Amino acid sequence: MKAVVVESFKKFPVLKEVEKPTPGPGEVLLKIAGAGACHSDVAIFNDFESDPNGGLMEPPFILGHENSGWVEEVGPGVTGFTKGDAYLCYGPIGCGHCPPCTRGQDTYCENPQEVGFMANGIGRDGGMAEYMVAPARNLVPLGDDVDPVAAAPLADAGLTPYHAIKRALPYLDKGGSTALVIGLGGLGLVGVQILKALTGATVIATDMKPEAMAEAEKFGAVTVPGGEGQAAKIRELTGGRGVDAVFDFVGAGPTIALGAATVAQRGSLTVVGIAGGEFAWNFFAVPYEVNFSSTYWGTIEELHEVVAMYRAGQIVPAVEKYTLDNALEAYEKLRDGTLSARAVVAPHA
Repeated sequence: MKAVVVESFKKFPVLKEVEKPTPGPGEVLLKIAGAGACHSDVAIFNDFESDPNGGLMEPPFILGHENSGWVEEVGPGVTGFTKGDAYLCYGPIGCGHCPPCTRGQDTYCENPQEVGFMANGIGRDGGMAEYMVAPARNLVPLGDDVDPVAAAPLADAGLTPYHAIKRALPYLDKGGSTALVIGLGGLGLVGVQILKALTGATVIATDMKPEAMAEAEKFGAVTVPGGEGQAAKIRELTGGRGVDAVFDFVGAGPTIALGAATVAQRGSLTVVGIAGGEFAWNFFAVPYEVNFSSTYWGTIEELHEVVAMYRAGQIVPAVEKYTLDNALEAYEKLRDGTLSARAVVAPHA
């Protein structure tokens, strides 16, 4: 079968023929419907000099951690699946027996070295291919009336902002609350939709791209352009008090600083993006009693909740569809910042 393989760090991936996988015990073979291209993939092949996770994402492997597909075959011991049914794949794969894993929090597995990889598409072969093997327990049903190709980004671009926002809901549960979304790429725009669906907060969104802010406005956000006076304009929208919950979907030094300059006292600043920026800390770097945290992906229970929101029409990721033969073009555009929506590769379209 054809697959997009990252062969080493600092090297653009290749499209090549590889052996079609066979499901082992507890596994399901999926015929891939859609595989989303994510900035994390670009970090793997473009930014990292070496494995930052102690061998858990060491190439070579097939890319693709946002995956949907149809059941093609089940491995030994797997029951309850029907060939042709559509599923979304929860990407993280933990040991399955530590306390976080037994709660469905594979992202925080306490025995990652025992597993040897992080997720389908991150250290283990992913879905940027015609077929992929995944643990049966990682599959979330989509139903017959959902386009599985368009739903693929929910596995990360939906789950990651949902998890970050859900953690910060206590900061947005009062009248007159405000939220700020920094960075309006695939995750940020979904984040705006989730905030509008789950809270009564005024959602402020900011980006350097006018077209991205126009999209955010369609979902009900108040937008502030990047550039001079950005922080002051955001604070002005809050009456000078600051924002109750800030979500930085970039994670660069300047965006983290923007969050620190706009968050309210006793507010929340969550860094979701992985641009790798630095932030100089001192006692007065953020207002008093701000909860300053990072976040990572989400739980499989939350992915079920994301799918429910998608089915209800509360979140609609914008996608650009590509064939597998054109997958490298999608990654080139993602690397160069020229995509206008989430790139989803549909190998069987």
